[in-house]
Amino acid sequence: MDVIESISANIDEIGVAMAETGFMLAFSLAAAVVFGLPLGVLIYLTRPGGAQQNKPVWTVANLYVTVVRSFPFLLFVVFLIPLTRILYGTTFGTGAATFPLCFVGVALYARLVEQILLEVPPGILHAARSMGASAAQTVMSFLLVEARSGLVYALTSAAISLISYSTVLGIVGGGGLGDFALRYGYQEYDYALMYSTIVIVIACVLLVQMAGEKVSAALDKR
Repeated sequence: MDVIESISANIDEIGVAMAETGFMLAFSLAAAVVFGLPLGVLIYLTRPGGAQQNKPVWTVANLYVTVVRSFPFLLFVVFLIPLTRILYGTTFGTGAATFPLCFVGVALYARLVEQILLEVPPGILHAARSMGASAAQTVMSFLLVEARSGLVYALTSAAISLISYSTVLGIVGGGGLGDFALRYGYQEYDYALMYSTIVIVIACVLLVQMAGEKVSAALDKR
């Protein structure tokens, strides 16, 4: 069976797999923005020498990000199985598989946010202080505005990493393109279909990269 015939015979399953991957990516990115962005800002502000230096808070927040990012992802999924079962009643399915992916998304984006904010010129903070801006106003009206282009680019990098992580979740019944490539390609000895699925994943990554670069460039006012 050639590539076209193989894809045509499994087109419905490919559509389902792409939808599952999209679901995992959407929810993990939402978690990254909602929780990872403020966490990254918190680490930046409370770091030693930061504007709101607070060693206990910085230590806890920084430790979370460091531990989750350094944890082998598949082992991290297994580590969270008891909590996943309590919350979802199962450890299988796209919803349950998205849970550990959200933790990783938060940690990845938080670290990237911290790095982007460290590149903001110190003069921005000095200007905020001279105008009497509060900590919240400094963050919302100065830091995030100045760093918005880099933050979008960082989110793009996080999205690409999460797409890669999502393919691993097929091993634990999470569905998605990775699971499809294993079950319908590798295990059925349909290598043409497996490689075609890999091409689809690469195409998705390239689309995300291009979209992120365009948005980032549009927000860059320098």
